Amino acid sequence: MLANGAKLAFKKSEQTTWVELPGLKEIPEMGSEPEKVETTTLSDSVKQYEQGIGDVGDLAYKFKYDNSMADSPYRVLREIQADGEVVTFKETLKDGTATEFKGQVSVKRTGGGVNAVLEFTANIILQSELSITDPS
Repeated sequence: MLANGAKLAFKKSEQTTWVELPGLKEIPEMGSEPEKVETTTLSDSVKQYEQGIGDVGDLAYKFKYDNSMADSPYRVLREIQADGEVVTFKETLKDGTATEFKGQVSVKRTGGGVNAVLEFTANIILQSELSITDPS
């Protein structure tokens, strides 16, 4: 399956409807690998381990740069960053798989040059577990 058709939306705590963020160009890897925690005792003949907690890391979403309107994703996400607000995000893939999570966002615009497209990256610092809903 291609990544084409993937969408990212958000809603603030007081909102009931999702606000889609147009211009999405790239989505991050999703999930985590739990840390391997050693539990070996002096009586064990081989090292033994348990799964610890995982680290999803920052979720980096790349967008087409557009700051032409008040509701442009670049402007909206910068306002959320300035407020330091934790919002709920929802990534939806073309097949209907949806991943919801809460996070704080930071926005960084790319540099540019001759014939280079301007983009911006929304890095989301995770503030919750990932909640995945499979398509029906």
